[in-house]
Amino acid sequence: LRRLTDALRETVGRADAPILIDQEGGRVQRMRPPHWPVYPPARAYSRIAGGLSAQREMARLGARLMAHDLASVGINVDCVPVLDVPAVDGHEIIGDRAYGADVAAIAVLGRAAAEGLIAGGVLPVIKHIPGHGRAMADSHLELPVVTASWDDLEGRDFAPFKALSDMPMAMTAHVIYAAIDRRRPATTSRSVMRRAIRGAIGFDGLVMSDDLSMKALCGDFTERARASLAAGCDVVLHCNGGMDEMKAVVAGTGPLKGRAAARARAALGRLAKAPEPFDAAEGRARFDAAF
Repeated sequence: LRRLTDALRETVGRADAPILIDQEGGRVQRMRPPHWPVYPPARAYSRIAGGLSAQREMARLGARLMAHDLASVGINVDCVPVLDVPAVDGHEIIGDRAYGADVAAIAVLGRAAAEGLIAGGVLPVIKHIPGHGRAMADSHLELPVVTASWDDLEGRDFAPFKALSDMPMAMTAHVIYAAIDRRRPATTSRSVMRRAIRGAIGFDGLVMSDDLSMKALCGDFTERARASLAAGCDVVLHCNGGMDEMKAVVAGTGPLKGRAAARARAALGRLAKAPEPFDAAEGRARFDAAF
């Protein structure tokens, strides 16, 4: 894996080229045994004894251990933390990927995870902005529609993202928010981008689409890429490696420039020049004991 990431950076001629992974723990963990340890889902941190302070410590430590794993193989961006606030009747696609159901606790534990990654030389991506927790469908398979009012969204769903609006990168939700835009999901909605993401949440970092190959989006891949960028996404993600789809996505993009390029430079500028000193063996033992 390290040879692969080194070869990619040599190919594109950039030592700092961002290489992303979904390494959340639980159901969403791309690097697994036998080569890497299992990590708990985000929800598990909220069940640690000792209250929010102890939970925060372990959320940071878990992310710091993940960063240690990732950096050792050349991966420098992890699409964590999930800041979605799950609704009781929401689809299980979020479920235990969320840090709990309490808005304030989600913000605290999400920030702890982000700080743990940054300390280990890995950038975090807050997701799925402006909030996937109320969705009644899995956006990998179909387009969810959230009918909550603006006030309800702003008071609950947006809140963890607003609390972490200083983070370098965010990933959009392929979800329609009828109170803002009845026709387009956040990824392709200029209204959601301006009013919610850049406006109410106040996020001015790099915004990336969720995976363009998810079935919540319509149109061919060139159209999906163009629509996402036109709505205000700075960059788009395409994650399945299908070459024909990759070519179509590239056809719908152009050189990174203007404010999007500035945001990308600022985000990569947050990469630590050297990881925070860390005894991985001691940290692993302490982490395992907590669970």
